[in-house]
Amino acid sequence: MTVVEMGLRERKKAATRRALSLAALRLACRRGIDGVTVEDVAAEAGVSPRTFHNYFADKEEAIVAPLTDGAREVVGALRARPAGEPVWESLRRVVHAVLLPADTRAETLALLRLVKADPQLVARQLCGLGEMQRQITAEVAARTGTDPHRDLYPHLLAGAAGLAIRSTVDLWLDRGSGDDLPDLIDEAFARLRAGLPGP
Repeated sequence: MTVVEMGLRERKKAATRRALSLAALRLACRRGIDGVTVEDVAAEAGVSPRTFHNYFADKEEAIVAPLTDGAREVVGALRARPAGEPVWESLRRVVHAVLLPADTRAETLALLRLVKADPQLVARQLCGLGEMQRQITAEVAARTGTDPHRDLYPHLLAGAAGLAIRSTVDLWLDRGSGDDLPDLIDEAFARLRAGLPGP
């Protein structure tokens, strides 16, 4: 079996996973989460319920998958940034590229609104964010020469970045309009880099 064939298989699996997640999100936006079943999601995506369960344990996991998958992508993208780039700048660029791409922004915002309104989805999202924060801590430690088992700095930076993202998204969703979300993310990161001066 060639590398190309393996690459094609992985791409097909990723496409199926994404199709299931999008189907779950569309149905949940139309009917509410309680009005959606695994069978509904599978039918919407054109696969069997058995195939659904090859990718997700339940509909909630499928709905939040873009956020949890995005959290993993953030870590990979952060590792790929230039080693000499300031960590805050690397994080800002990665958040823009991975979590707020222009071509899927409307879909992402619909998902964030749905998640914010449902405690079960919030819990699932927080699990993904917690794992992202742990991995970002390790990456920050590697880039700054600190020890994640002894030094507080990488933990504080990763935690502050995660909280900045969550707080900014929550504020933006509460406003319902006004400032563009990427601009608010930039402002949040700039304030943290400046030591969070008072208003």
